[in-house]
Amino acid sequence: MASNLPAPEGIEIQEPPTAGAWGEWNPTEDSVRPVRGKHRVAKQRGGLARSSTVLGVGVIAAVGASGIATAQDRPQVAISLPAMPDLPDLMPGGKAQQSDGGSGSEASAAARTGIIAQQSRQGADAGEVLRNRILQQAESQQDAAEAQIRAEAERAAQAAAAQEAKDKLEAARQAEEAKAQAEAKAAEEAETARKAAEAKAEQERLAASSGGWFLPTSAYTLTSHYGASGSMWSSGQHTGLDFAAPTGTPVKAVGAGKITSAGWSGAYGYRIVLQLEDGTEVWYCHLSSMSVTSGAVGAGETIGRVGATGNVTGPHLHLEVRKGGSTVNPLTWLESKGLNV
Repeated sequence: MASNLPAPEGIEIQEPPTAGAWGEWNPTEDSVRPVRGKHRVAKQRGGLARSSTVLGVGVIAAVGASGIATAQDRPQVAISLPAMPDLPDLMPGGKAQQSDGGSGSEASAAARTGIIAQQSRQGADAGEVLRNRILQQAESQQDAAEAQIRAEAERAAQAAAAQEAKDKLEAARQAEEAKAQAEAKAAEEAETARKAAEAKAEQERLAASSGGWFLPTSAYTLTSHYGASGSMWSSGQHTGLDFAAPTGTPVKAVGAGKITSAGWSGAYGYRIVLQLEDGTEVWYCHLSSMSVTSGAVGAGETIGRVGATGNVTGPHLHLEVRKGGSTVNPLTWLESKGLNV
């Protein structure tokens, strides 16, 4: 008796070798079509198709619940293929047809619903765990980054504070040094002023005691006297008195008079001629500079500075005193004015 039921998709049912009543059906290699595709299996109507649908819905529910679940984190669900129902059960009037109307499909639907709910819960739990783990890791990384930023900010603040303290110490040290230098300079200037005042007082005292006469310079050493012989002088004899002193030492008028000549004078170098009130001429020779080159001057007034111009071996003032065009001994003449040379 031939069956009126359609054959499951992918499986070709052949008639058993013996005709007549139904015998045992044993599928063989020849009775089954070759499987197409790499992982494709023969699709059957009934429980196998429903199981595949349940598996797909479960996977979608798991991925949708987690939002970020991956195949590696999905829980492994044991899938069991239902047993192939006996062929007589598929026949009209068989067990499936004789069961209470609708009760079989209701049970199948309930089973499917339970599997889907279970798989959905498992997928949601796995996705929630994964999401919580990712959130915890992100929070941990954020906390670490914030801690690093705070540590760097603290280090920068400490470095800035240390540099500020160092700058303050350096500024205080420089201020102390500047203060010490200013005090030292003020003390030096005070000492210089004191010495100048004492020197002026001494000059005034000497001028008063000498009747208004002054020595031509100060801080000197007498080196060559009047009348000394030597090859250095054109006449063979020294015609003046040499006051050795550092270059720049002030040269003063020994008495009141007027400047009659000032300028370069050969072997004498730069020379100033001072004519006193009685006609006596006083020559200031080898000067480095001339402060007054003409006009009247007072006793003790600075008219030039010691130098080494002309025929010299070192800085000094060559002083000559001439009366009526002839030279006289400067040392004797100065002492005659009450000056202690």
